[in-house]
Amino acid sequence: MVWHTLLIKCYNQLYNKHLKNTKPFQLILERFFFILENHTFTKKYNMVLSRFWLAIFISSIVFIIVSLFASNTYSVDYVLNGKKDDPVLISEKFLKEIPAFIKDSIQKSEEKMFTTNRDTLNPDTTYVYKNQTVKIYSGTQKSDGLLPTCKNSLFDIILPLMAYLAFFCGLMELLIISGASEKLAKKLSPFFSQIFPSVPKNHESVSYMTLNFAANFLGLDSAATPFGLKAMESLQTLNPDKDKASDAQIMFMCLHAAGLTLIPTSIIGYRAAANAENPADVMLPCIITSFIGTIAALLIVGIKQKINFKSAALIVGLMSVIAAIAGLLFYVNGLNLVEKNFFTSNLSGLMLIAIIGITLVYAFTKEKKFGEQKTTIFDAFVSGAKNGLTTGVTIFPYVMGMLVAISFFRNSGLFEIMSNGISFVFSNIGVSKQITDSLPVAMLRPFSSSGSRGFMIDAMNTFGVDSLTGRLSAIFQCSAETTFYVIAVYFGSINVKNTRYTLGIMLLVDLICVIAAIAVASWFF
Repeated sequence: MVWHTLLIKCYNQLYNKHLKNTKPFQLILERFFFILENHTFTKKYNMVLSRFWLAIFISSIVFIIVSLFASNTYSVDYVLNGKKDDPVLISEKFLKEIPAFIKDSIQKSEEKMFTTNRDTLNPDTTYVYKNQTVKIYSGTQKSDGLLPTCKNSLFDIILPLMAYLAFFCGLMELLIISGASEKLAKKLSPFFSQIFPSVPKNHESVSYMTLNFAANFLGLDSAATPFGLKAMESLQTLNPDKDKASDAQIMFMCLHAAGLTLIPTSIIGYRAAANAENPADVMLPCIITSFIGTIAALLIVGIKQKINFKSAALIVGLMSVIAAIAGLLFYVNGLNLVEKNFFTSNLSGLMLIAIIGITLVYAFTKEKKFGEQKTTIFDAFVSGAKNGLTTGVTIFPYVMGMLVAISFFRNSGLFEIMSNGISFVFSNIGVSKQITDSLPVAMLRPFSSSGSRGFMIDAMNTFGVDSLTGRLSAIFQCSAETTFYVIAVYFGSINVKNTRYTLGIMLLVDLICVIAAIAVASWFF
């Protein structure tokens, strides 16, 4: 069934049932899920992520080749071997072919080079004389090339991730053997059983998910990922179809999409480095935006999975979270700038230290249980760490494949064309230029955290850290998740091939976060 037919049917069904006082929002969602799960691409197997990966890879390669033969690109070497922020080679000429004033400047220079167009609007053009020719460079490379990306995905991403996984998986092994995870699961089961009805009460996955959400909430990325991977592994034991994502796994993944963080320490740090008047003034908008996205994810997936939102445990749990956020915000709002910076910079670190300390102390008090398992606390830690290393090896191909595709997409120029096109459309329908200038951050955020961070820093430097563009870029960066990376890592770790409607919902939540960020930023600033 083609898309337009589905949309027409959706509209007709919505119109007819709305006249009968039914719930139109729920109906829209039902049609949305129908499209996700029954479209030609996903009818037999879920190929959304795979097809998307192929699309951006192949389209980027075709565009690069066309640009080369159309003389829009001088060399494709940068796509393969170039590094981010390196100057891009646009031409090569003999010295005699260079304008006289540039030729004279090169010959007078000790470095045999000359740079023009030193301003903020146009890229520098640099002439370098070497081996009897003059190489002309202009602009900078947007992303690492294929080979550096392969290398960096291993050395800069996977190896540090494996180190984090080894340490925190070791701690989680202590939580399991000591019985701490079981106790935590029992206390939270009434709440989690409503959101994850397929997960049995007191199941170990509850404690792992709790630790993951808590770590993300506090901005502890190094700890959040190991906890999340352990949660997915635990949920996989309940999954009857190992190649297909379960409802619980989908809910867990979609709740990540908004990137709910209470203390956006990295964002505050970047703004402080850019000499913002009040680096922490985006904290409240970031929390509000990400919270809206999280609630949207819960509602959308919950309606699909027929979750009972009238449950007392669920309502109490959500109200408790809202009250905790509101209380902390009220406290932070009463601090001066120095106190805010001190509080935000230390809270996350102290919480991480507390988690580690409590785990070790509790394990020590339950040392007899380790003896019953014929092991020691340290040996149990080592065993868990080994499992973390194994998980890291499993994840690597998924991460590398996704990052290389994104590298091609950015270096080809397609992303820039798409970004400029969207900005042009929005500017012509009356959207403020301050908002359109920040949209590249929102567009790139689902693909690449480092890429969107680069756009954010550039927006701060170009338009001002305290401008609406600078602040909105920071909110975009904070209130969304690197969707494709997260899907590759989490589902790749358990070899799930059919992600069902996970990608569609996560991208929808990303869009909701973008809309919410614009509304909140416009309201605050």
